[in-house]
Amino acid sequence: MERTTKHFKKRDAILSCLRQTDTHPSAEWIYAKLKEEYSDISLGTVYRNLSFFKEQGTIMSLGTVKGVERFDGNITPHVHFICTDCGRVSDLHGIKVPEELNNAAARDSGGRVNSCQLTFTGICGECAEKSN
Repeated sequence: MERTTKHFKKRDAILSCLRQTDTHPSAEWIYAKLKEEYSDISLGTVYRNLSFFKEQGTIMSLGTVKGVERFDGNITPHVHFICTDCGRVSDLHGIKVPEELNNAAARDSGGRVNSCQLTFTGICGECAEKSN
């Protein structure tokens, strides 16, 4: 019984850790954050739970950024910017996902659109300043 309780405590901790940051972390980042409090947590546990949360629709994967999968605990439709130089992922709160994109995709595909992820890529302000 104790083992099951710990399992859910770790699962809850992983989800909470992800939802409490806007850095769009990797599994490794989450693991490092939780390792101090949960000394027996493994990176495999973090990956398995992130996969579970993705399947449940509780979180989203932003895909790989510089070879590392990044995650978002905010599943409400919003726009991202990924810096191709430093790998930072930022939310762009001032831009809304246009509903007309979903409608156009549904029309063109002849199907139904369930979600849309809009991501811009480029060089962030900090990296642009460093290159000048």
